[in-house]
Amino acid sequence: MARRARAMAAPADAKARTNPVSNSPEVLAEARAHWADHCAGCHANNGSGDTEMGKRMYPPAPDMRQADTQQMTDGELFFIIQNGIRMTGMPAWGGGSGHDEEDSWKLVRFIRHLPQVTAEEEHEMQSLNPKSPDEIQEEQEEKEFLNGEEPHEHTEHEHHH
Repeated sequence: MARRARAMAAPADAKARTNPVSNSPEVLAEARAHWADHCAGCHANNGSGDTEMGKRMYPPAPDMRQADTQQMTDGELFFIIQNGIRMTGMPAWGGGSGHDEEDSWKLVRFIRHLPQVTAEEEHEMQSLNPKSPDEIQEEQEEKEFLNGEEPHEHTEHEHHH
């Protein structure tokens, strides 16, 4: 049923649209960074959908590397990025500006690249994934330790109601 909803999400004229953004290493690098920061939370850096959030959605985030996604037209993928899919966890990301549209077309290029993502690309993307305040603090403490700095005492803040 989820696949049917996704297939019906894009109108025929949207399905026929072709990607105006060229497939270049620069475009893929920009799209890879955008994916890592905005999409990987649900879809994973490698497109598998194997994340806590992606697995808990209804329906679960699809494996973007599989034929069900890869056989969609560029126009369908673009339409879904821009408009989302109703009654699923896939929100609309299009803000209406030309810049948003260009970013979405770049993401379509990256989605096409997902089946070939390398270990190096995944490693690079990990550094671009959003981090929680605890992860940021842990990274800072590790950096300070490696630089030979004295550890700081972290006190818990009490909240009084």
